[in-house]
Amino acid sequence: MKIRKLFADFSELVMFKHSVFSLPFIFIAMLVAADGWFGWRLLFLGTLAAVSARNFAMGVNRYLDRDIDILNPRTKGRPSVDGRVSNVQMLGFIIINALLFIVVAYFVNDLAFKLAIPILMVLGAYTLFKRFSAAAHLILGVSLGLAPIAGVVAVSGEITAWSVYLATGVMFWVAGFDLLYSLQDMEFDKKNNLHSIPSRFGAKNTMNIAKVFHILAIAFWGWFVLDANLGIWGQVSIVFAAVMLSYEHYLVNKDFTKIDKAFFTVNGYLGFVFLIFIILEVM
Repeated sequence: MKIRKLFADFSELVMFKHSVFSLPFIFIAMLVAADGWFGWRLLFLGTLAAVSARNFAMGVNRYLDRDIDILNPRTKGRPSVDGRVSNVQMLGFIIINALLFIVVAYFVNDLAFKLAIPILMVLGAYTLFKRFSAAAHLILGVSLGLAPIAGVVAVSGEITAWSVYLATGVMFWVAGFDLLYSLQDMEFDKKNNLHSIPSRFGAKNTMNIAKVFHILAIAFWGWFVLDANLGIWGQVSIVFAAVMLSYEHYLVNKDFTKIDKAFFTVNGYLGFVFLIFIILEVM
């Protein structure tokens, strides 16, 4: 029972359900790179790499943000703040996931192993950036954008142009929805001198910047489809993504209380349906 509770606390700590944002895109890249099924071995290693990398990033974020989270009514109930997960346990969690990611990269291929530590450094940078730069939203986008890069490296041992387009689209997609999500903390960020686009430019300008980011995401995903020579299902995936992102902005513009629905539901479905269309395309 104690182990089960600790597992539940860690799951809440790193918000494990948010893995739905990055997992589909690592598999999209792997499917396109392999031009079909890439094998059970890479499925296992790719999943382990994605989960351990995200656990590391979220662990670092929660550990370094304790002084901020305890002041914010929205976050003061997190396990990292209310004592359910101790500082020692968090540090252990961070180290274990970092080592797991490096070991998995070693078994993938040489390039993956060489990139493992630089990737972990990027993943850990987000928390530091928001202390001094509003560009933190883009750093978060870069962190998740590394997923498709990792996917193509795992399959082909190289970084292709189309994977960069796919990754850049993911970067702008994530940065855009993070802007919308950050609207909830706009006043808190102002009071505590945290650097975010909402606290610096206000709600209306933030929503406009998020729209621009999402238009760029669709554009880069379109270039991905073209450069990877994908057919009708690849094109349909772009249309679907555009519709889903438009709906997300509709929800937030209509009512700020819909931010959670826009963030979790819409973006969660977007990645998985995008993946389904690519499966139909390559299989």
